[in-house]
Amino acid sequence: MKYQGSYCALITPFKDDKFDEKGFIKIIEWHIKQGTQGIVPCGTTGESPTLSHDEHKKVVELAVETSGGSLQVIAGTGSNSTKEAVSLTKHAKQCGADSALVVVPYYNKPSQKGLKKHFLKIADTVDLPIFIYNIPGRSVVDMSNETIEELSEHENIIGIKDASNDLSRPAYLKQYIKHKKFYQLSGEDVTQLAFLAQGGDGVISVTANIAPKKVADLHKFWFAGDIMRATKIDSELFSLNNALFLEANPCPVKYAAFKLGICNYELRLPLCEILEKNELIIDKVLKDLNITFD
Repeated sequence: MKYQGSYCALITPFKDDKFDEKGFIKIIEWHIKQGTQGIVPCGTTGESPTLSHDEHKKVVELAVETSGGSLQVIAGTGSNSTKEAVSLTKHAKQCGADSALVVVPYYNKPSQKGLKKHFLKIADTVDLPIFIYNIPGRSVVDMSNETIEELSEHENIIGIKDASNDLSRPAYLKQYIKHKKFYQLSGEDVTQLAFLAQGGDGVISVTANIAPKKVADLHKFWFAGDIMRATKIDSELFSLNNALFLEANPCPVKYAAFKLGICNYELRLPLCEILEKNELIIDKVLKDLNITFD
């Protein structure tokens, strides 16, 4: 299976502090219409740390069922417990996800050796394609290029979501991982075009929750060789990309989604509503872009 283009790091809608299943289905159906390549349920943007195990499983199951093969489903199955990550990855395989996204263990601060053992244990135990997810801003640990190269040798480890903002990395990995196609997806909306220019294959996007067609079109035009149109869209998205990270993700994107009528403005503690001054910035950006949810 080929991975290329825009993958949305889906928000998880809540209603009275419960998973809003009907709202979630509507969101996925919108992405199918908007040209999104794939979806990533139960990532950081989906508030996975505050989902119960039953909720986590239901979110992934509903994502697979609703996508119906129209969207690739990369299920978030990471944890700072290797046993838990194995269990969630097994479930993702059982319910038909196309692949799994497994984050660098947060809080534990494993060594590079520990990272390798963590990911290899999951890849050895579950026969499902895995994207390793490097995000030092949240996990503290930055996976080295050498560790990524070694992990790429495992047949089940097919790519990386990289949110390090190290734009030399995609070019480096493309140069040194030559034994197979190793997919590189950006985890940073604001530098996604530069990531493509350095050899990346796509993005796992927060912004795609709000402007899915624009993010999808950016990648469509890029890979069609229409650099000018891709650059134009990237410029149009600049303010939104920045506004959605004025505070910790997914607080701003949940507010923006609420303003568009996508979901309730509900977050689970310790996440909470954003500052009013940031709400006003997002309001202006949404008005300027004239985005609608239908």
